[in-house]
Amino acid sequence: AGRITEWLTFDNMHHQWLLLAACFWVIFMFMVASKFITLTFKDPDAYSAKQEFLFLTAVPDAGKLPGEKHFPEELKPTGKVPSDNRLVQPLVYVERLELIRNVCRDEALKNLLHTAVSKFVLDRIFVCDKHKILFCQTPKVGNTQWKKVLIVLNGAFPSIEEIPENVVHDHEKNGLPRLSSFSDAEIQKRLKTYFKFFIVRDPFERLISAFKDKFVHNPRFEPWYRHEIAPGIIRKYRKNRTETRGIQFEDFVRYLGDPNHRWLDLQFGDHIIHWVTYVELCAPCEIKYSVIGHHETLEDDAPYILKEAGIDHLVSYPTIPPGITVYNKTKVERYFLGISKRDIRRLYARFEGDFKLFGYQKPDFLL
Repeated sequence: AGRITEWLTFDNMHHQWLLLAACFWVIFMFMVASKFITLTFKDPDAYSAKQEFLFLTAVPDAGKLPGEKHFPEELKPTGKVPSDNRLVQPLVYVERLELIRNVCRDEALKNLLHTAVSKFVLDRIFVCDKHKILFCQTPKVGNTQWKKVLIVLNGAFPSIEEIPENVVHDHEKNGLPRLSSFSDAEIQKRLKTYFKFFIVRDPFERLISAFKDKFVHNPRFEPWYRHEIAPGIIRKYRKNRTETRGIQFEDFVRYLGDPNHRWLDLQFGDHIIHWVTYVELCAPCEIKYSVIGHHETLEDDAPYILKEAGIDHLVSYPTIPPGITVYNKTKVERYFLGISKRDIRRLYARFEGDFKLFGYQKPDFLL
């Protein structure tokens, strides 16, 4: 009996040791596995490869999506992984492009929406070949600052602060070529493959800004606006012939709303870029833009455009003074005060395409 008891005790101890050894083995294997997992996730190359795979599988092929209401063609992956690990465009920018697409199909507005991609339009589009960017100029919407950004990117000046103001709009000195300076084949190649954008603002507020800048303050000392263009508008559109004051906003509105404004436009030449429609400037129904920025949300849109263009690490948009981009309904009401409803309605009829394409509300408070 004693020997049996001794054998059982030994057997129990043997099992305990085996169990203990097995536990140590499991713990050891767990530690090795844990270390391996940690090293794998700390490996930046492994992580970026995993991230790239996620990007490629998460973004659908825009060209193969059924139906029309999907990402525009320009939003297909371009080979650049979006910064901030974004896998899709923020909805607001997609909706802006979809709105343009849908409004461009409106047969009732056909004459207000479509324009030829003529030399006039190609002259408005500035080129940065180094970073494959096209920027369509829409005057009175903060375009000077965007031109500075492109001038720096093209290498003409090392920083925005070092660009003299008199050089920004001097196209012989600023190193900023226009799209019209290329051959037809080169133009088409850039239109199809480059990142393209422009900025808009409320159409009536833009007209007020153009009137103030060119006919009231004229800070760039361009005397032809007051001494040549203003008298031409006054002669044709002033109701009271005995009135001797300089051009008034009412004269300007009547000129812009006249369906036969083109005969004066031809006399004024390219100076009309400050007040013609966005459609006439940038042909948004003919050219598929990558992003449309809004002046009213420029604080968000400017950094977004720089990121989407892949240049946010190279240049920043200049600081935007507080409140400067906010829509000022009171100012609009004040400028249109005393102008006949008929003249305002005719003005809206001309700019209706701009209001609808870019989602600006019809100014019923004026009509």
